[in-house]
Amino acid sequence: MTQKPIDLEQPPETAGIIIPWTQVGDRPGDERLEETAGLVEALGCELAFLRAEQVRKPTPGYLLSGGLLDRLIGDVQAFDCSMVIVDAALTPIQQRNLENKLGVKVIDRTGLILEIFGLRARTKEGRLQVELARLLYERSRLVRTWTHLERQRGGRGFLGGPGETQLEADKRMIDRAVGRLRRDLDDVKRTRRVQREGRKRRDSRIIALVGYTNAGKSTLFNRLTGADVMAKDMPFATLDTTIRKLELPVLGEVSLVDTVGFISDLPTHLVDSFRATLEEALEADLLIHVRDRSSEADEDQKRDVLTILNQLADLERVDLPPMIEAWNKIDLVPPYVREGLDAELARTKDRTLAVAVSGVTGEGIDELVEIIEQTLDRDRARLQAHLTSKDGAFRAWLYENTQVENETYSETGEACLTISLTRDEFGRLAARFPDELSTQIEKAD
Repeated sequence: MTQKPIDLEQPPETAGIIIPWTQVGDRPGDERLEETAGLVEALGCELAFLRAEQVRKPTPGYLLSGGLLDRLIGDVQAFDCSMVIVDAALTPIQQRNLENKLGVKVIDRTGLILEIFGLRARTKEGRLQVELARLLYERSRLVRTWTHLERQRGGRGFLGGPGETQLEADKRMIDRAVGRLRRDLDDVKRTRRVQREGRKRRDSRIIALVGYTNAGKSTLFNRLTGADVMAKDMPFATLDTTIRKLELPVLGEVSLVDTVGFISDLPTHLVDSFRATLEEALEADLLIHVRDRSSEADEDQKRDVLTILNQLADLERVDLPPMIEAWNKIDLVPPYVREGLDAELARTKDRTLAVAVSGVTGEGIDELVEIIEQTLDRDRARLQAHLTSKDGAFRAWLYENTQVENETYSETGEACLTISLTRDEFGRLAARFPDELSTQIEKAD
């Protein structure tokens, strides 16, 4: 069963939303209701109604039981809805039966996220990833309703089996398209790998912002880099990866990456489709987990983000980079909550590197930059180089290839440079100036 596209050339569609739940512990709170409403807003639809429904006995045909289904039919007619969104996972049969019963388009949570991704993708890479995710989703929607279109029976006599069904033909067609998209995305991955290797050769550190959707990553990204990336108060405002240069006071230039936001119940094939983009996070030297500390669901969102990151790391068979937390939107929390967050920061400082910030007001940005440098600097050695007036070439190389923190002069005119450098930089230093390394370099205090 193929997902029906939403025609955005027509006037905005009117959508009704239900969030089904069964156990008391699964009952959605206000945060989940607001998140789902935000998803519909991001899609450009008008919201007719939104409510959580307890489904005590889910039915295999419709998910909803008789009374809930009758109420939904009445609401669809009363509000003249053109679409119903079920914020849960529907089976292909359930989606088809609900559409036939309601007489309108029905999409589930995965379909809703895919529609938004389709609107937000701007780059070729983003469109490839969205198309791959859509095809994988549509393949799972194919149901055995096409056997009446069975092709002519093959073989002879009683040995002849049924011909290829329309279902099998559709699957084969989708599989071919998926294979083509995966090859195109492999090309994207190779290009990104070459770009990352180039940055590493230049010793350009990579820092990636990760976090739940609408946590304020793009606003913080703009604050740090002076960029003008679209930052809106809605889910998935950013879908395509953006990279800008960030100038750190001591370490100099690094690359800062803004990534797509995560969300709860993100389907596995969506994660798989966006691996090419999210590899930037896995290959980073440092992750900044941007958390919306003004959200009541912040702890749940943190868990969702870490789950997806670990899932990605398992897929790529790599370890996650070091991570620090940026407790964002601190300007939106009331004073008594702020006091509690400050106490939490003090209590957990030995276990978690975190800083309270506001991407809007700039509060805490200087402290965040300081923590970034401290974390990146952990694997750098600090040395002192003693230079005379004859060491001009050596001095120029150190300034060009290492981080010179300080330069002082003795009474005799000898220069003393305090430098910090990575393991790779030290290897290049040893190869280029072996004699100077043994006679003019010592460990800094």
